[in-house]
Amino acid sequence: MKKERKLLIITALICIVSLAVMSAALIISGKKGEKMDFTPPPFDGNAVQGIPNVPEQLGWGEIDAQVYKASVCGVVIPDGDTADIWFTNPESNTVWLKLRVLDSKGNMLGETGLIKPGEYVQAVTFGKVPGEGDTIRLKLMAYEPETYRSAGSTELTTTVKGG
Repeated sequence: MKKERKLLIITALICIVSLAVMSAALIISGKKGEKMDFTPPPFDGNAVQGIPNVPEQLGWGEIDAQVYKASVCGVVIPDGDTADIWFTNPESNTVWLKLRVLDSKGNMLGETGLIKPGEYVQAVTFGKVPGEGDTIRLKLMAYEPETYRSAGSTELTTTVKGG
């Protein structure tokens, strides 16, 4: 009986010490995250309502990301500092979408603003224009309306074509 009581007391002490350590860790890590500010991405000023009429040679197709769908061109042909991508957020979606163009190392080359369901953006403007033959990633990001919580993202990898 004495042995069981000692074991119970030791187990209780270990639990108390563990709770104290976890509490301290949460308090310390919580202070580090307090200064993180989130700036909601802006809506795209070039967004158009409707469904675009896209040239066939641009490989425009639908991506089904389970939570949302989107359409974008798989053939990217820069023209100056822009490229037609015809990024579309179908009216059936319940999320806002945006698209980033990344190089093979993950550096951002350009991006759209947010588009609402039923809207599309014809082109993306590049900060740094990719060259013909470069591998790029089109990263689609979804946000819950009003809260800007992530609704997931998906990527499409393609190669830049010449004009």
